[in-house]
Amino acid sequence: MPVTETARPQKPIISGQSSLPEHVLVKVFVLAPLVAIAVAVPFAWGWGLSWLDVGIGAAFFVFSGLGVTAGYHRLFTHGSFRAKRGLRATLAIAGNMSAQGPVTSWVADHRRHHAFSDRAGDPHSPWLFGATPKALAKGFWFAHMGWLFERDVTNADRFAPDLVADRDLQRVDRLFPLWVALTFLLPAVAGGLITWSVWGGVTALFWAGLVRVGLLHHVTWSVNSICHMIGERPFASRDKAANFWPLAIFSFGESWHNLHHADPTCARHGVLRGQIDISARLIWVFEKLGWATDVRWPTPARLERISAVR
Repeated sequence: MPVTETARPQKPIISGQSSLPEHVLVKVFVLAPLVAIAVAVPFAWGWGLSWLDVGIGAAFFVFSGLGVTAGYHRLFTHGSFRAKRGLRATLAIAGNMSAQGPVTSWVADHRRHHAFSDRAGDPHSPWLFGATPKALAKGFWFAHMGWLFERDVTNADRFAPDLVADRDLQRVDRLFPLWVALTFLLPAVAGGLITWSVWGGVTALFWAGLVRVGLLHHVTWSVNSICHMIGERPFASRDKAANFWPLAIFSFGESWHNLHHADPTCARHGVLRGQIDISARLIWVFEKLGWATDVRWPTPARLERISAVR
């Protein structure tokens, strides 16, 4: 289970800076999918996009996206449930294939975010520069993706010591370059084999590889930016986390962000009527199959405790 911030020895928040090659690679992985998205429309105008590309892209979007939401976030960051060893490894690999970083560094950043949410020390709050229109515009950019260009590295020994000590997860993380390579190569191979053509592989690489990763990045980043700026706040939290329903499907339930910050360990974020939470449904399936245990489901008493209206 994750260690609470108050129980940890007060080690430095930052463990150092990323090396220049690491810093350059982050920029490549952030910007290359954005370039792919920018040229997507003219590239697809009458050619270069098929239902096969859409299908392969959707499959990898769901696999890698749920690796982030159910794996990186709800399992590894917050301990919303326990998972058997095979499931833990699978979710860690799926999350790595989102190209959002190894699980240990992702979790360290996110636990730091919760420890200092919307205050000094938060790695990606949109409110760090003030509340004027100009400051919020700067804050939105910073929270959405600008923070990724900072070189400070969150101290995993302080924020994720349990993951640092987990040999299975460290093995997965050491192979991060392999998982990222596979997240682009596997769609290309699938497209090429199904169409039995080089062109089928090229279009699948573009749409189901680059564009899919770019879209998933922006969905994740939007939870950091949009969901801390606008939306409804039916539950009491000590920050500005809000629910933003337009993102609910694509984020697999992560955009019910107000409940999450009010009750971070809860396995379901969409707890009100009509709030679709695909990640929670997947965890429910894992529980029924016996792969997940000790799931922290919401209860009436738990929700009453954090309700903003009493």
